[in-house]
Amino acid sequence: MITDQLIDQACAELRATCGAVREDYYGLIYLEKEHKLPRHKAVNQIAFGGNDYGVDGFYFDEHRKNLYIFQFKYTESHTQFKESLLRLNNEGMNRIFANPNKDDKKNQILLQLWSCLFNNIALIDQVCFQFIFKGDPQSADNSTVLTKLREDLEQKKYLIDQFFDNRKVGFLVEFLSSAGKVGIIRKPKQTAKFEVPLSAHVEVDGPAGEKMHVGFIRIADLHQMHLEMGSSFLDSNIRFGLGEEKPVNRAISATLKKIVLDQSEAPESFAFNHNGITIHAEKVKLIDNGLCQIIAPRLLNGAQTVTTVNSFRDKNKDNPKLDLGKAAFESIKLLCKIITGPDQKFITQVTINNNRQNPVEPWNLHANDLIQLELQDKFRTDVGLYYERQENAFHSINFSTMSAEEMEEAGIKEAKAIQMLKLTQTFLLTDGFVSRLSDLRKVFEEEKIYDTVFKKARLKADSAQIILCYKIQMNLGKFTREILDKGQNKYAFVSRARNLLWALLCQGLLNGDGLESLTDFAEEHGSTLSVSVQYKQHLSWLATQKVRLILADLIDDSDYSDKVADGKFSFLKTDRAFDKCMAIAYKKWKWVHLKLIG
Repeated sequence: MITDQLIDQACAELRATCGAVREDYYGLIYLEKEHKLPRHKAVNQIAFGGNDYGVDGFYFDEHRKNLYIFQFKYTESHTQFKESLLRLNNEGMNRIFANPNKDDKKNQILLQLWSCLFNNIALIDQVCFQFIFKGDPQSADNSTVLTKLREDLEQKKYLIDQFFDNRKVGFLVEFLSSAGKVGIIRKPKQTAKFEVPLSAHVEVDGPAGEKMHVGFIRIADLHQMHLEMGSSFLDSNIRFGLGEEKPVNRAISATLKKIVLDQSEAPESFAFNHNGITIHAEKVKLIDNGLCQIIAPRLLNGAQTVTTVNSFRDKNKDNPKLDLGKAAFESIKLLCKIITGPDQKFITQVTINNNRQNPVEPWNLHANDLIQLELQDKFRTDVGLYYERQENAFHSINFSTMSAEEMEEAGIKEAKAIQMLKLTQTFLLTDGFVSRLSDLRKVFEEEKIYDTVFKKARLKADSAQIILCYKIQMNLGKFTREILDKGQNKYAFVSRARNLLWALLCQGLLNGDGLESLTDFAEEHGSTLSVSVQYKQHLSWLATQKVRLILADLIDDSDYSDKVADGKFSFLKTDRAFDKCMAIAYKKWKWVHLKLIG
């Protein structure tokens, strides 16, 4: 058991030579306790300060033939590993296994690691990246953010394969607890590699070292990638399959029927009528016989094609014509672009400009942003609700095949999900930016605005209070009608103030008006998307007894009298109108402007 006393004692003894950063000694004690390493050896295998590229220590077990590379966090919070994984993905793996001499300011721990690697290159059978902390490994394994970053790290296995000259060496990434708690037992990761024909191949250089391989790929090979990799093949895509009801998907399915089942259309016609697909891969290697090796592919554009092919084959699996049309199916090709070497911003730009078969909204393009992954983790952990950041992701889940435990881990406890667009509107309205709801595209197209809406401080906000405000939109029509019932002529304008009404109801809730305890109310009603009678009753009271009076005073404001007389109510959609309402609310009930941030 690693205790504070052991860490403090080691720090006191070694601070003169190793430094005074207390957390660094957590890893030292771990090596001594877990791997029985004597101190004089352990101190040379732990990073004490400096640029570690995500490496805090290492150890080669000659008996097991495992090389362990560690990241240590003396905390119970798994979220602390995010930055370490980012450093490993962005630079660390390259520094360790590909370009060890690129950095002139080499950290001592990397020098020691390189020495260990080269001296034992023939002995190492497995490389294990272990992320050690005091918390529960299950929480780390269930994290959407860490799962994505771990998968990104696992895609770098090709660097390990290259370093060991393609000798079979295992690769394992796992989260472990120094307190003895156990997480998911994982099998060593193997690099996803596919050798496929890529005819009419052309290679194009990008503006910053990126490369694009262009050619024609068989749809059968694309289908095989999807079968072998499963949903991970689609993880980089902005949305899941949209279903056969979409015109493009119906057209693809109909064409497959003509080519494969009816054999009334030539396979060669498919490529002429299809816009093509785009793949991001870690590496592309041309080999003999016109084959192309694609390492760790992820689909950027083409999910509709892939899912439609899968659906077509599954639907016709018992049809004898499917086997008779096997040769025709394997002859179908489509244009394929494979991108290697890009950063995330470049990938996003490529995705934007390649999704044209089905219209793509700007908010779809942010589905895989780190902040969106973090929000998905936040809502699942805090309130047990599913956040649908990828379009159609919730709809695509087959609930009948999931166990109760799997549903709980995914944050699914009811047949509803938090929608990205509605969450965006909730954040904007509680921030007081009523006007921005009139042009939501701009929110996602302009980086500065997007970063303001999805700032890191949202991750520290009370999730239950977010849900309280989010759910208001589900009954806005009811609250509008109840205000109208107080005076059809006097409040006829309220139907034009829908977003302002929502914003003010949020403020009434967050100010706790009419509640014995906002905390108790949030605890009872903020962990579900269902709308209870008690919740609706309280919002109805706020709408009719508070917000109605605020809006009445706003309409009587001298700044708007001319507009009201002319029947022009566009001012109700402005930020200034919200500010005036909050000033009125402060005078009446001491409401202050509260935002959903930590």
